[in-house]
Formats: sequence, structure tokens, C-alpha cells
Amino acid sequence: MKVLAINGSPRKGGNTRLLIDIAAKELERAGIQVETVELGGLEVRPCTACRRCSKKAWDCPQDDDAVEILRKMAGADGILIGSPVYFGGVTAQLKALFDRSLMPYHGGELKDKVGAAVSVGGSVHGGQELTVMQIIAFYLTHDMTVANAGGGLYGAMGVADEKGAAAKDKDGTASAESLGRRMAHMLDAAAKQKTRDAP
Repeated sequence: MKVLAINGSPRKGGNTRLLIDIAAKELERAGIQVETVELGGLEVRPCTACRRCSKKAWDCPQDDDAVEILRKMAGADGILIGSPVYFGGVTAQLKALFDRSLMPYHGGELKDKVGAAVSVGGSVHGGQELTVMQIIAFYLTHDMTVANAGGGLYGAMGVADEKGAAAKDKDGTASAESLGRRMAHMLDAAAKQKTRDAP
């Protein structure tokens, strides 16, 4: 099994990547391969609503990195997305990727995959829940199954007001570990269900 992790921060590494990596370690312990994509340094342009992809699968006139990332999402069993909080929501780069996901949406290519969300804010009430809910809304729009962290309603949420501070947030790191374990469990259950349903 394979999970594609996406760091939606415009900066490579950082606190969001730190929590993503913690969750990824739990997935890898369960024997699940994780590939991480950093949106920082890549080009993902906003959707122009030209609707070409609705007439011909994966036909997009924009020459950027979005198609490759979305194809990787379609090829994975699970998707782990993280974003720092930018004015109460996901980054512009990540929102642009969500909007461009009409390409796999038309063919239902993300349906029934397992999704998990990570968010980091600058304070305890820094908009992490809203950001995680925005990622979850993306998953539900694609008919995906959502993994939560430790019996809570949401994904992993951390607090960091400077570089590397998320590592000191015990609740945030614990929620990332829990999210990784929960996602691994759900992926295993989904794989077993596919085996039972196979003719």
C-alpha cells in the first residue's frame, strides 16, 4: 500500500512537514510506503474553469506541476495532506491544487481512498480546526473516507510560533502519531475488504 503525503506550505520543511513526518513514521511502521510532495518550490496555478478536463479526461491547458501531483494522488491508496493556517484556512497553493482536482473528480479516481489531515497554527486557537475541516471537505467532495486522530473529530493539529516549535508541542505530536496509526488501520481494513469483495 502507498500513501501520498502533501505538505501544502509554500516553504519546504517547517512545522507542517514535521507533523506530517511523524504521522508518516507510524504508517511506515505498519508497512505502508509514504511519498511526500512539497508544494513549496512547485508551481500550481489556479483553476480557470475552462472545463476542458470535463470533456476529455486529464486534459488541462495549464503547463505546471498540478497534473503530476494529482496523478500521484489517484495512484495512491491514501492521501495525507497538511497545511499551516493562513488566515483561518489552507494555503493558496493547496487551495489551488484542490480546485484543479476536477481532473480526477470526473472519473471518480479518488473515491474510497483514505484521507487524513494535518494543520499547524501559531496559537492554540489559531484556526487549526477550520483548516483541517477544509481539507476534510476536499476529501468528502471526492467520496473519500476520512481518518481521525485519537477518537477526536478531526486530524492532527499542532501549535508552533517559530521554526521547529511543533516538535515541542506534546499534544500536536501525539495527535500526529495517533493519526498515522488510525490511517494505517483504516488502510488495512480497506485492503482486506477489497480482498473479500474480489471475485
